Amino acid sequence: MSSGEGAASQRGSHPGRRRFVGALAGAAAAGALSSTAGCASSDPPGRESADRTRKDATDRGATDGDATRQEPDPSASHRPRRERQLFLGTYTSQEGGGTGIGRATYDETTGRVTGTGTGTISGVPDPSYLALHPSGRTLYAVSEREKGAVTAIALSPGGAHKILGTRGTGGAHPCHLSVHPSGRWLLSANYLSGSVAVHPLQKSGALGERTDVVTHSSPPPGPGQDGPHAHQISTAPDGRHILAVDLGNDTVYTYRLDREAGTLRRVSHAVLRPGAGPRHLAFHPSGHFAYLANEVDDTVVVCAYDPATGRLTPGEPQSTGSGEGTNHPAQLVVARDGRFAYLANRGHNSLARYAIERGGARLRLLDTVPVRGDFPRHLALSPSGRLLFTANQKSDSVSVFHVDPRGGELRPAGQPFRARAAVCVLPAA
Repeated sequence: MSSGEGAASQRGSHPGRRRFVGALAGAAAAGALSSTAGCASSDPPGRESADRTRKDATDRGATDGDATRQEPDPSASHRPRRERQLFLGTYTSQEGGGTGIGRATYDETTGRVTGTGTGTISGVPDPSYLALHPSGRTLYAVSEREKGAVTAIALSPGGAHKILGTRGTGGAHPCHLSVHPSGRWLLSANYLSGSVAVHPLQKSGALGERTDVVTHSSPPPGPGQDGPHAHQISTAPDGRHILAVDLGNDTVYTYRLDREAGTLRRVSHAVLRPGAGPRHLAFHPSGHFAYLANEVDDTVVVCAYDPATGRLTPGEPQSTGSGEGTNHPAQLVVARDGRFAYLANRGHNSLARYAIERGGARLRLLDTVPVRGDFPRHLALSPSGRLLFTANQKSDSVSVFHVDPRGGELRPAGQPFRARAAVCVLPAA
């Protein structure tokens, strides 16, 4: 495959995704705004002409580099105005895609985003997922390509960011990464290879040579899948266990990380019902429950978690609020106080809001709100929890919502802003 072909095309073309792409096509055609693609979940449709793209942007009120017609926050006069950094993961190898890691600023009070004037971090191909070091001084990005890689970037207050180096992940098409809370290890998930990798981190934030890579060889793939497809790897709140979500095997694996050797030892695994297609896991602040978004069967599941053993016990599947149409949930996030959870619905193009009850043991669907974009691939809460961002892959946009601190309701913070091939959004403190 030539280097000019997009990451989405490479991932979407393998047999295990054909059923998913076919199911999605009808809903995508009916709900698309200005449609561009490039993600783990579908082949990119043809891009509209430049004139049509500009027209769609005007119709949505979106402009390159700035959010327009921002709705005022009633409490804005009582809070200081403060702008913070916003990083955007993109696909660079698709036609009309990004040029690197997008950089923007956002106002914590109004939700206003100012975009391309702050530039782009180039030199990282297909940086589809991003994570920050706990110190806030280093940014990490995957390169979602056949020869998967991770890159470390030193962040400078003045904006002169510096690439510290790149290391191979030992697998194909890494789509997720996270930093261990100790700040000493970088964890990454190779989607196409169904494997997870570990890299040590130096004091400077730079990457060391890979210390481990583990392929998910059992249980066997689920219905319609051609093999394991690791979609997420993150550390449990106890800090001792690493959980890897594998869509292809309908399984969540629990590992122990040897903090001296940087190796993973499997201690448990939880199998979902066949064909669930688990994609993303989010923990309750108590550390005793986690919530799992299942991409293929359009459900969410509450899981009990035992910090002593790392064992995850899935409950019964629940509604995503998408109704009868085709929908593939992408990601869950949980409010810092543990009272609400939010789910990105791709296809239904909405955000589902859940009340978290019984100390984290129950999710109760409250409502859904339109995401004001097409195909919300990724969502993130700002560090304060007052804003929620969604990266809308097929409409080349990012939406911003105010989060009500009492009832958890979402209110749009103006119109979405333009961001080419936006597939990840990372608000910094």
